[in-house]
Amino acid sequence: MHIAINNRDAVLSQGLRRSDVVFVVNGSPESAMGHRAREMASRINGFDIHIAYRSRRKVISILRLIILLIRIHPAVTYVFDISYSGIAAAVFYKLIFRNPLIVETGDAITELVRSTGSRGHVGLWLTHLLESLSIHIADQMVVRGSFHKELLARDGVKAEVIQDGVDLARFTPADEVDLREKYGFENAITIGLVGTSIWSEKLQNCYGWELVEVVRLLKDKPVRGIMIGDGSGITHLKSRCREYGIEDRVVFLGRLPYEDLPRYLPLIDICLSTQTNDVVGKVRTTGKLPLYLASGRYILATNVGEAARVLPKEMLIDFDGSADLIYPHKLKARIEEILDDPKILARGKTNIALTNEKFDYSVLAEKMRGVIQNALQTEA
Repeated sequence: MHIAINNRDAVLSQGLRRSDVVFVVNGSPESAMGHRAREMASRINGFDIHIAYRSRRKVISILRLIILLIRIHPAVTYVFDISYSGIAAAVFYKLIFRNPLIVETGDAITELVRSTGSRGHVGLWLTHLLESLSIHIADQMVVRGSFHKELLARDGVKAEVIQDGVDLARFTPADEVDLREKYGFENAITIGLVGTSIWSEKLQNCYGWELVEVVRLLKDKPVRGIMIGDGSGITHLKSRCREYGIEDRVVFLGRLPYEDLPRYLPLIDICLSTQTNDVVGKVRTTGKLPLYLASGRYILATNVGEAARVLPKEMLIDFDGSADLIYPHKLKARIEEILDDPKILARGKTNIALTNEKFDYSVLAEKMRGVIQNALQTEA
């Protein structure tokens, strides 16, 4: 699938060179990167931006992307996330036509695959090869977390940081009374998160595990859990809820359209943002953090990565290593403080200013425009 966003009318008043740019998204239009690409493209002036999405079949996807690149003949190719289809097509085109290539990533993918054990030795080696190729053939690397920039710098690789973003006109503080009544949350403090939960056989765990565990620890308190998202881990989380006897205390809303998130996020009083305290967690940023901030939610996050750089100390909790089994107990202690004084939740709204400063798509799009323009100037 390919769409074009024409921004050419805003050209040249600031000395910009009009050019075609192709955003290659390693994901579907509904993926997080699909949304990010469109949000950025709609705000970047001075270029005719074309957005191409990866299809499910890798070989066909690579061929289609190559054909599209040859047809458009972009001055710059910008790839969102390191994955075989998008990188293979963009690298092929760069080698033939010598155009600048920008690669953006939010993960240290080799370390991520190693930690989850999702691929065998050959798969891990191929992932390392893909990541190394992407980093060293790109004319410019873009990362979404500050620690990732520092990590690449140790290997002599220069990267720009463009964080995950949010549309401030869409995500605003709200009080969805009707939804709280629908799900029976009127007299409870809710704890929740948004995201895809993928089960790891190696770790025997998945995204959202801490939510289930802390609700178990607080099952005698007026607390309810909310999980928004799908994935292979959801079945396992539901199974744990049955095992713990808290099926009626955790609501699984499934995957919601991105457009519906602004209405459903206010259901969550305390948003959880958990990352492991290792390279994977420090590098990985969460695209949900800006959404939580813009919605005025109170956040309890691990003292790791980008969250540790922007959130106040009271919202940060230490996480030990790659697997902290007592972390739910640390969460429990913080949540009990809030149960004793629910007015604490109002402090979530004080973080909205952070969103304006660091995560507003309009601000981030200007950074991205600068990166693209620099790539063109370097090539010239």
